[in-house]
Amino acid sequence: MIYGIGTDICDVRRIRASLARHGDRFAHKILSEAEFATWQARSARWPERGIRYLATRFSAKEAFSKAIGLGMVMPMTWRLCEVSKLPSGKPAIVLHGVLKDWFEARHLSAHISVTDETDYAASFCVVETQNP
Repeated sequence: MIYGIGTDICDVRRIRASLARHGDRFAHKILSEAEFATWQARSARWPERGIRYLATRFSAKEAFSKAIGLGMVMPMTWRLCEVSKLPSGKPAIVLHGVLKDWFEARHLSAHISVTDETDYAASFCVVETQNP
C-alpha cells in the first residue's frame, strides 16, 4: 500500500551558486560520506557533472522527505539519507542511523527516480508499507 509520494525539482543554477558561495561545506551538508567521495571524483573529472550529481541528490532527498511526510525534520536529515545506485544502474535509497530505525519500524520501502538536464534536476519518490 502506498504510504506517501514525493516529487521535487531543483534548479541546478541554485546549486552551482551555493557551491560558489559555500564551497565544500555545502556539499558536506547535503551528501553522505559515500556520496561526498563520488561527488569529489566526478567534480575533479568534470566540474559540471559534479554539480548535477549534487543537484540530483538534493532533489531526491527532498522528494523522499516529502514521501515519508516529515520534510527536513528529525529523524530526516540530509546525511542520514543516501542515494546510491544498484548494479543495474537503478537509483536506491539507503538510510542510516535513527532515520533507518524510524523507517524500518514502520515497515516501509522506497522507490526513487532521478533525472537531470542542463538547468534542472528532478526526482520522484514512492514509499510503500510492507506487511510485517
